Amino acid sequence: MKKNQKLREIINHYGIAKQLKYLQSEVFELNEAVIKYEESKRNPLDVIVSVIEPIFAYINNRKPVNIKENIAGELADVMVMLKQIQLHYDIKTETINEIMLYKIDRQLERIKGESNETNN
Repeated sequence: MKKNQKLREIINHYGIAKQLKYLQSEVFELNEAVIKYEESKRNPLDVIVSVIEPIFAYINNRKPVNIKENIAGELADVMVMLKQIQLHYDIKTETINEIMLYKIDRQLERIKGESNETNN
């Protein structure tokens, strides 16, 4: 079974309302993972812990905790949920890509405007 078929099966089973609520929790978890990572870069104690964590993991015969891997996992969860919603509403990937490109270009234009305002 292909990925999109599997995703359709999941959303058809649970329904859009339940999956939208689940999306909210997945976005929250992604946000928490990113915040934890960013805070760990500023906290000297966390920097030290990140250096010795692999040693403790080895001693305790477990996989080391990797905050970036946690972010990747949470990103994957959010993307799975978004893809389900995309499929549920029958929105083509090309359409999303076109809109994304438009929004990216629009934001870059805003940045140029901000830079021009700062320079004046």
